[in-house]
Amino acid sequence: MERSHINTKYDEELNLLKQKILRMGEMVENNVVSAITSVMYRDPNLAQKIIESDHLINELEVDTEEMCLRLIALRQPAGRDLRFISTAMKIITTLERMGDLATNIASRALEMVEDPRSGVCFHLPIMAEATEDLVHRSLEAFVNEDIELALGVCRDDTYVNDTYKKVIEELLNMMGEKSMLIPRAMKIMLVAKYLERIADHAVHMSEMVVFMVAGKIIRHQQKTLDYLDEEFHKDPQAASSTVKLKESR
Repeated sequence: MERSHINTKYDEELNLLKQKILRMGEMVENNVVSAITSVMYRDPNLAQKIIESDHLINELEVDTEEMCLRLIALRQPAGRDLRFISTAMKIITTLERMGDLATNIASRALEMVEDPRSGVCFHLPIMAEATEDLVHRSLEAFVNEDIELALGVCRDDTYVNDTYKKVIEELLNMMGEKSMLIPRAMKIMLVAKYLERIADHAVHMSEMVVFMVAGKIIRHQQKTLDYLDEEFHKDPQAASSTVKLKESR
């Protein structure tokens, strides 16, 4: 995120803030992927490592939030800078929650160590892969300030939700056929719910990216994504002029 202020110290502080968010995002993404891996491969060591590292994400969230508050108090940001800092405060909270969900998945992995690795739920790995993809793309959208990518994440959350429904249906059928599998199915159901919530947080981050870049609030407007696409693409020159106007304020 290139900025140029008379006060170069201010630029350095904004860049440092972005680096902190990127570091936190990388930690969370790694924990999400590792948590899913610990479930798929029944790896207790990996699961325990994720649980023990969660405090590092929490500490970084507090440190980053304090930096945001200092910048607001001391620099009195406006326009694009204010959107960036206010978005940063929301993003780190969202990342922290995603980290907590990764920890929850790891906890379920510890409970599933003795369970079979395969032959239980066909759609869970598909859902896990789709969720990982949304997390990665939402972070990439933030790094590159990419509205197109952010809107794509919002659209593709539907696939995760649809796959989640298939997971639940599959598990319910399994429990109905073999009651002895109910405890195992319940743990898998929880993992699927955590994944669904992580995907929702990835969407939330993407919505904030759109606000940060273009100053447009699209929260609670998932059902009008086609309309939003039209707004951003109907006239590239006009859209570009609008963004530049907002950035200059």
